[in-house]
Amino acid sequence: MTDGDRDVSVLRNKRDASRYQILVAIAARQPAVSQQEIADAVGVTAQAVSEYVRDLVDAEYVEKHGRGRYEVTKEGVDWLISRTEDLRDYTEFVTEEVIGQVESETAIADDAVRTGDRVTLSMRDGTLHAIPGGTDGALAVAITDAEEGEDVGVAEFEGLLDYRPGRVTVVVLPGVREGGSRAIDADRLAALAADHDLVAVAGTEALAAVRRAGREPDVRFGTALGVQEAAVRGLSVLLVLTARERSAHTDRLREHNVSYELVDARE
Repeated sequence: MTDGDRDVSVLRNKRDASRYQILVAIAARQPAVSQQEIADAVGVTAQAVSEYVRDLVDAEYVEKHGRGRYEVTKEGVDWLISRTEDLRDYTEFVTEEVIGQVESETAIADDAVRTGDRVTLSMRDGTLHAIPGGTDGALAVAITDAEEGEDVGVAEFEGLLDYRPGRVTVVVLPGVREGGSRAIDADRLAALAADHDLVAVAGTEALAAVRRAGREPDVRFGTALGVQEAAVRGLSVLLVLTARERSAHTDRLREHNVSYELVDARE
């Protein structure tokens, strides 16, 4: 998995979605490519296909070898692979971690809800919320009564929960004999902490470094699980750890399709 945030623009951007479909269609039919055939397959006009193909050629994702003859370039294949991986990871994430195969889930009621009410689901601050009413997005049915701010049971899920997994930024410290917390730029670490929802530490050197940056960590124990679950629920996490803790945490993030970025905050 590539470090850094996953960009699911194919889901959010109509232009990228069309480019993706057209590039797949070209790859499946190259080198002899009928724009009308692609238009029929994708559900756009032949004129739109022509414009998208010209755009893909300009982006060097497609090479033109004469009238009606096109070939997807290595850059185009790489773009397709990256977007396909993003879609797969996002789908797995939503299916397994967000809605899953559960019969019911618990949310916070944003207003009074009664059993049988239709509700719209949203994820805020890492917590599922239920808003009475709605016809679009992630929908469910309340299976308990609740007043505003109370927990409410929801089931009979429909639709896709519209939010992105949180980002994880990892700062790796050397051990105490190699400088430990003193090897870190405290101002840089403080700026990183201010840019994330949560700060987690693993190792005593990491705790000292975060305190040196003027911050108390939000998570000190069970950080491998805690960081993964926080990111899955849409929270951004700054994870500060020692080199000996790195693999235990990054391996878990990769196993659960949580992307992360390594940042150097040393002096």
